[in-house]
Amino acid sequence: MDSALVHDGRALHSSGMSDTTLKNIALLIDADNTSPQAIDPVLTVMAELGQVNIRRAYGNFAKDNLARWDKITNKFGIRPQQQFDISKGKNATDMAMTIDAIDLLYQGKVDGFGIMTSDSDFTPLVTRLRQDGILVYGFGEKKTPEAFQSVCTRFLYIDELIASSRDEVVDNGQSGKPVMGDLQELILAAYREAKRDEKGFARLQQVGQIAGNRSSFDVRNYGFTSLSELFKSLDNFELERREDNQVWVKRLR
Repeated sequence: MDSALVHDGRALHSSGMSDTTLKNIALLIDADNTSPQAIDPVLTVMAELGQVNIRRAYGNFAKDNLARWDKITNKFGIRPQQQFDISKGKNATDMAMTIDAIDLLYQGKVDGFGIMTSDSDFTPLVTRLRQDGILVYGFGEKKTPEAFQSVCTRFLYIDELIASSRDEVVDNGQSGKPVMGDLQELILAAYREAKRDEKGFARLQQVGQIAGNRSSFDVRNYGFTSLSELFKSLDNFELERREDNQVWVKRLR
């Protein structure tokens, strides 16, 4: 797999490391602020980076609202990290996750992280991890503050991942959602910045890289399985696959 995205744009992710070195991945889960239903599709996404050998969920599992995690942790080999509420209004989970992440960083044995949470308090942690060139995939709800989403290498909405894993489609029977607003502006900006040939075609791979560098953009947040699928849904773009199996894209209007 190409370190940015494969030729048809199926796996859109940016990497500063080669696939041969990116192997040991840690998934840290804020059980207080995410859904256990998303574990299976999240692990599928994380397989893009390597083997998820470290899987830990943090929370006060003595609480009734975390009871659903019991079967999930056993099924997916997740190690529960029990955090009792030391005092009212204080979140021991955040502190424990942060300490473990920094410990793993300084041990030098982790090439990438997955952080499952909708809590913006983890923004400084992700910023610190990325300063060391570590890839960080974030997973949370759509209500997750933009500050946290934007610092992640990629941020994916867990409800979209759950829906995709159930093979859900929109009412018109086609994959994906209408591309509009900020997403359309991002795509157009990426196309304008990409190098184009004499016919006006730009390599889809480069357009995806530019879009990824500008934001935590991932096509799966919009119900698409690949970048090429997204562009096929746009009537103002044309796709062309060439002899080298590279996909090129051109704006028609």
